[in-house]
Amino acid sequence: MTRALVLFAHPCPESFNAAVHTTVVDTLTARGWEVDDCDLNAEGFDPVLTREGRRLYHEVPDNIEPVRDYVERLRAAQALVMVFPVWNFGYPAILKGFLDRVFLPGVSFKLVDGKVKPNLQNIRKLAACTTYGGNRLRAFMAGDPPRKSVTRAVWHVCRPDKMRYVTLYDLNRATDARRAAHLERVRTEMEAF
Repeated sequence: MTRALVLFAHPCPESFNAAVHTTVVDTLTARGWEVDDCDLNAEGFDPVLTREGRRLYHEVPDNIEPVRDYVERLRAAQALVMVFPVWNFGYPAILKGFLDRVFLPGVSFKLVDGKVKPNLQNIRKLAACTTYGGNRLRAFMAGDPPRKSVTRAVWHVCRPDKMRYVTLYDLNRATDARRAAHLERVRTEMEAF
């Protein structure tokens, strides 16, 4: 059995992203996966890296204490699925804060001679299911930072066997049919994940 940590980062339960999140969780559960469903907003995750947190950032293992429960959940997973909207061509603040506070030295990476070495080898599958308000061209012209962050930075610390980036661009103008087709694509991707 595969254990997946699903990170959901949208504050509104009526959002389309919530429907994507439900599709991810339901599909993985139906496949027999153990799903740790982490709704960052519902759990009240504090995304702020404080002055003290930053001072302890490189002090392994003391850096882990403030977020120990989340670190343990991340370390227990074999798959990581991030479900989030792209806002202002970036992550929602709560997800960015999760990466800042939980993807720590000694957790997601090790510094060896000043170089980042991957440390999340337990994550063998990595996926992001996202939505963009703007179209693909606008995202491309802006450099598409969330795509690059997931497929390069997060990928680097995991080095997974499988990686998927599933997105719906131009959500602001998407018809009901396009939204339904996207949910079907998410379901299909999670069935094959």
